[in-house]
Parts: sequence; structure tokens; C-alpha cells
Amino acid sequence: MDAYDTGSEVRRGADEPRAPEPPAEPALPLPPHPRTGVAALSLPYQIGAALALALVAVTVCVHLGMVFLHVAPANAVSKQHGRAIGDWIYPEFEQNWKLFAPNPLQQNIAVQVRAQVLAADGTVRTTGWYDLSAEDGRAIDGNPLPSHTEQNELRRAWDFFTASHGADNRPIGLRGALSETYLRRIVVMRLDRDDAAGSGGSVERVQVRSVSTNVRPPDWTEEQVSEKPVHRELPWWAVTPADRVGGAQ
Repeated sequence: MDAYDTGSEVRRGADEPRAPEPPAEPALPLPPHPRTGVAALSLPYQIGAALALALVAVTVCVHLGMVFLHVAPANAVSKQHGRAIGDWIYPEFEQNWKLFAPNPLQQNIAVQVRAQVLAADGTVRTTGWYDLSAEDGRAIDGNPLPSHTEQNELRRAWDFFTASHGADNRPIGLRGALSETYLRRIVVMRLDRDDAAGSGGSVERVQVRSVSTNVRPPDWTEEQVSEKPVHRELPWWAVTPADRVGGAQ
């Protein structure tokens, strides 16, 4: 066998057989990519999720369409389907643009009431003032989902009254008497809730007033406003049986 040594390397002759190379190891298959989201669900759940997403998409489209028709100028569609649009929008999705009014409301208006109570022994006493607006404020404060009644019932009743009465508290037009009845029944209901009459007593007359306070302007402005509260007292109203809780159907 012909071979020669070159340092550390040994070269073998062409006739010498070479050692067989070891067989190559087969490549391991890659692990399957894990499925996430809806794809990870079984087929029945995938169908259910697809139907739920489709329902949400349809509801969003219908809501946007209803809101658009509600705020858009009168057109053939809104005139033909006005009642359906109103049923969808009111009261939860009512649109109010007072934020963009040229002169937005800059007062805090509190509606208060006091009552003359006929006690069980026949004596008559006058209660102190109940701040109904403050009661609503406490119910709303910190509540992520306040009721529409707590937010708007009293406020709208007062707005209804002031819009249909002059500065002398006399009614203007046919809606004046209706606004008085509406406001009176609300305050009587609230007094009953607060147990103003006490055990065995009854509320015979009520008086409503508003206390308006200007909102203080920012410190960086030079605007000066009076911080003195302004009161508007209404005359005493006699409470009728229909005004009492359960009396009006």
C-alpha cells in the first residue's frame, strides 16, 4: 500500500478503501403552529362565534342608521318610519346638542320642596326644604349606569314648568296646568319616599323652589360673576288624592 506522511496529515493511496459515511439522520417534523382565537374553537363554537359577530355587526349598522335618520333633516325615510326611529332612540340614545350651543348653560339649578304635613294628632307642621336635585346627584355619583329617571325626571319636569310659565309663575298656554300637575306629583312622590309625613301623617300642601348658582369661571379668565344663589319660589299647591302615591293611574 502506497502512502506518505506530510507532517500530521496522512494521505492514503487511491487503492485503499474508504470507511463508509454514517447515514444522515432524518429531519424531524416541525411542531404544528398552535391555533388561537376563533380558529382554536371546535366547529360548533366557531359557528356560534361567527353568528354572534354577525349579529353585533348588524346591530351596530342598524343603530348607526337610526341615529343618522334621527339627527338628519327630515326626509322620505324618516317621515315614513318616524315612529320606529323614535322608539329606537328614546330614551337611552337621545341626542342632545346643548354642548355645542352658542351659550351653554352656566348655572347649577337645584330643585327643592317643602311640605305642610297634617299629623295624626291633628296638628299641622311645615317641614324643612328637601333638596331633590342633591338626592339625584348622590344617586348618580359613582354609578357607572345611572337610571334615566335619576338623571332627567326632575330636571325635565322643572324645565317643562319654567318653559310654560312666566316670571310671575302664571301659566302660559294650555300646557301650563299640565306642567304644574306633573311637577307636583313628582315632588309628592319624592316626599313620600323620604317619609316626610312621618307615621300616620299626610302631606297636605307642597311648595317648590329653585336655587340657581352661577358656575365659577376659570381662574385664567377675567370674567366676574355673582356667586350669590338666586331663589325662585312657587306658590303653595294643595295636594289632591290623584297626586298621592298610587292615586294617579
